[in-house]
Amino acid sequence: MSQLPKFFRVLAILVSALMLCVGSASAHSGLKRAEPAANSSLKRAPAEIKLQFTEQLEPAYSSVTVEDKDGERVDNDDARVDPANASLLRVSLKQLAPGTYTVIWRVLSVDTHVTEGRYTFKVE
Repeated sequence: MSQLPKFFRVLAILVSALMLCVGSASAHSGLKRAEPAANSSLKRAPAEIKLQFTEQLEPAYSSVTVEDKDGERVDNDDARVDPANASLLRVSLKQLAPGTYTVIWRVLSVDTHVTEGRYTFKVE
């Protein structure tokens, strides 16, 4: 019986350590805001895409491309992390005709986690 309280102390320490590990592992960089916004319908074509993330990004391993409905690239292949804001990814666009466009991003945050995603917007 004298071993039982020691067992519960060890168990409590292990559970606490596990909770700390789980909390830190979930801190991946996520998309916080997009311009233009996902599923938006625009009267005027944007000149660039701006993606704001929750964490700072590694510029060499972060990218964004924009495609038209046929899968053709319509960005200027100049994706870059903003030097004044390391959590902002930008890419300029060619002149867009009316249609639906897909933004495709893949980023590596400074905490070494890769996240990726895509969304569409429409130019009327």
